[in-house]
Amino acid sequence: MDNPNYKSGFVAIIGRPNVGKSTLLNYVVGQKVAIMSNVAQTTRNKIQGIYTSPEAQIIFIDTPGIHKPSTKLGDFMEKSAMSALDEVDAVLFVVSATEKRGPGDDFIIERLKKVNQPIFLVVNKIDQINPNDLPEIVDQYKDTLPFKGIVPISALQGNNVNNLINDIIKILPNGPQYYPADQVSDHPERFVIAEMIREKVFLLTRQEVPHSVAVDVTSIKREDENHIHISANIIVERPGQKGIIIGKGGKMLKKIGTMARQDIERLLGDKVFLQLWVKVVPDWRDKSAMLKDYGYRNKDY
Repeated sequence: MDNPNYKSGFVAIIGRPNVGKSTLLNYVVGQKVAIMSNVAQTTRNKIQGIYTSPEAQIIFIDTPGIHKPSTKLGDFMEKSAMSALDEVDAVLFVVSATEKRGPGDDFIIERLKKVNQPIFLVVNKIDQINPNDLPEIVDQYKDTLPFKGIVPISALQGNNVNNLINDIIKILPNGPQYYPADQVSDHPERFVIAEMIREKVFLLTRQEVPHSVAVDVTSIKREDENHIHISANIIVERPGQKGIIIGKGGKMLKKIGTMARQDIERLLGDKVFLQLWVKVVPDWRDKSAMLKDYGYRNKDY
């Protein structure tokens, strides 16, 4: 890097489920990197999105929403979220302008009191409220932590997101460009593809299915210059869930596959043939070996 004033660093995005962390990350990097869904607990791994400009590179770590864990998977997600805070140069605490401060926010605030890095309060979804209500919303949080800045945004519409980026860059240390300028995530394509398939399951199936779903991409093969063949298993815990995901006459599985394939083709820039199977693995969320198989690696497992 020729620029001696180049800034780079790692920034964690933290907040309770459904405040728009993934939407913010996707807006910043300009591509679909984190899955978006209105079902809680959809982001399981620390997906990194990378923002690169001539002046700076920010590597964003999108942490799983904090919640009280009830399974080994929940426990993993909790540890994953908190460990991210020890590895970064700054933290974005994202809250929703449409919801009052709740126990989930207080839980995060208590954890953030132990963090020495600069913390920004990011008030998201301002497009959904009357601007006159904003001061009252900010008042609920402003004295809870020594915030480096308070930035109201709409991640969905992009309002004020550039100002947030500029505020982050100001506090980053001088450093190298860690990733090529055209790279938006450090996750292997296999992981991002699995997330895209899982997002469609969330989107299309009933509430009782999503939390019990993992996606295992078993193969990615280039058929020829323009075609890629991808096989994946959708893992569920119960036969009833398998039936829901397959649907009558296989209709639901076909719909999931079609929608996921369109996203994957945009990601890879090639035609994709996507083959999906549904597999029942009872209680996979409580089995350490299974968690490792499906990509949830943690030093404690």
